[in-house]
Amino acid sequence: MVPFLGVIGLGRMAQALVEPLLNSGSFSADQVHAVVGSAATAQRLAQGTFEAVSIHPSGCSEALQVWSAPVQLLAVKPQQIDGIAAAAPDVANHPLLVSVLAGVSLDRLQRLFPGHRVVRAVPNTPALVGEGLTALAWGEAISSEQRLKVRELFAGVSEVLELPEAKLDAFLALTSSGPAFVALMAEAMADGAVAAGLPRDLAHRLAHRTLAGTAALLDQRQLHPATLKDMVTSPGGTTIAGVRALEQSGARSAFMEAVIAAAERSRELA
Repeated sequence: MVPFLGVIGLGRMAQALVEPLLNSGSFSADQVHAVVGSAATAQRLAQGTFEAVSIHPSGCSEALQVWSAPVQLLAVKPQQIDGIAAAAPDVANHPLLVSVLAGVSLDRLQRLFPGHRVVRAVPNTPALVGEGLTALAWGEAISSEQRLKVRELFAGVSEVLELPEAKLDAFLALTSSGPAFVALMAEAMADGAVAAGLPRDLAHRLAHRTLAGTAALLDQRQLHPATLKDMVTSPGGTTIAGVRALEQSGARSAFMEAVIAAAERSRELA
């Protein structure tokens, strides 16, 4: 059977996208073929969630089946892309290549895969729990049917936005690098709670729940962050004392600079 979805690289992000599609019945396992770097990786993945999916190591003849799929997900490391393109066969009917590779432009994708229609997708790690954000930038000559297929590919695990490619670096810096910045903040807050007397396990759980609850409140009530800050900072109280300490340490500027640095690095990689 010709696969509907070909997956080139079945790492954590690709798994986060494919697993919900299988669980929801959007695809059956025999509609998905994947190629991975080694026989050992193929064997390991075949013993878990993807045991019914055809997974082949690169270099074998069966691995070429991924290139016959009308939709192909490119999820390898960016430094591997030249080798992948060199090994890819010529294709007909302009299949859709959806790349989740950071810093690899539409122009470069089109040069490397001239027989494909290309799309850049920037998903983020919360897709692993169905709470992701994904930005899409379209290459040339993408049909409305192909656009719908791409949106459906990511809709099960994330909110999907369509952006000009020039905006992807900033989107990546905020949403893809952002979870690391938030995790760093969660770790620091928990450490502070431990220093103030809480047990570590409890401190971590409370820090995570505080972040999750605050994010939900901001999102669901559509509050400006400053509004929420003012809601919980009473005159002469505990919160304003903590906010003052953050301002004195330059926390606001540090987070701004982190996002800017990540965006600049994304542009450098491109």
